[in-house]
Amino acid sequence: MTAFIARRLLGLLVTLAATAALVFWALDILPGNAAQMALGADADPAAVRALALQMGLDQPAWSRFVAWLHALLAGDLGTSTAYGEPVAALIAERLALTVPLALLAMALTCAIALLVGVTAAARHRSATDTGLMALTQLGVAVPNFWLAILLVLLFAVKLQWFSAGGFDGWGEGIAAGLRAIWLPAMALAAVQAAILARFTRSAVLETLREDYVRTARAKGLSEVAILWRHVLRNAAVPVVTVIGLQFAELLAGAIVVENVFTLPGLGRLVFQAIGNRDLPVVRGCVLLLATMVVVVNFAVDVLYAAIDPRLRGAGR
Repeated sequence: MTAFIARRLLGLLVTLAATAALVFWALDILPGNAAQMALGADADPAAVRALALQMGLDQPAWSRFVAWLHALLAGDLGTSTAYGEPVAALIAERLALTVPLALLAMALTCAIALLVGVTAAARHRSATDTGLMALTQLGVAVPNFWLAILLVLLFAVKLQWFSAGGFDGWGEGIAAGLRAIWLPAMALAAVQAAILARFTRSAVLETLREDYVRTARAKGLSEVAILWRHVLRNAAVPVVTVIGLQFAELLAGAIVVENVFTLPGLGRLVFQAIGNRDLPVVRGCVLLLATMVVVVNFAVDVLYAAIDPRLRGAGR
């Protein structure tokens, strides 16, 4: 297991280095003057030249990349041209909302999907199976921004159980914070839960057709015991793959949902930075999101090996 983790860790470091280079060059080779873009078309030429010097645009691209990489290793993501504050501090402030939101959405996704998927598979070709799959089909078809608006109209405007938007910070208490992010988490989780439920159902059904399951039935084990002891563990490997991919989609989907609920999270920061042409913030946020996806995939690989030891020797 140690050798497996070491190999995956080496791959993680190489991927992170390639990701950093790609993020820098993708924004650096954009046409136009980055200082002019940040200040606008009507900006004073002297101010544009001063900002260009501050951003190092008079230096060759490779020199800027080395300087940026050196600062990055020290935890310095640059200074926002719109806010005049360190990018790292801006991102850290927004992560205090986005990370709990994504984790809550992921927890809701897993809880709903596993319950629905396993129940539908256990009652294959019954009315319950048909009804649950029809609900998941509806969940896949509904865009999360439209569902977010419906949740606001029902639970905030009509029933007044939750606020329509905004976030006062975790200093107001965990209960108040969870109340503020509950509806956005539901909006994010609905589509992902529907997708994961359908995938879980297929994985469980495929495992139920294996020979060792038939052997377990022949020994007189109950269906519940077969599910818990033999099916769920073996069906977990493909399901974990989808969960890892969905976490990345939840982070990307938060950009839209945070704007619907006016939440000051990372997604809203990205949206505002693009509107302000604030390239240091855009670069820092994109790099962070890409890094989180790579790290999640690494965690999924390690989880594979923990679930199925046969995979530890794969890919040598």
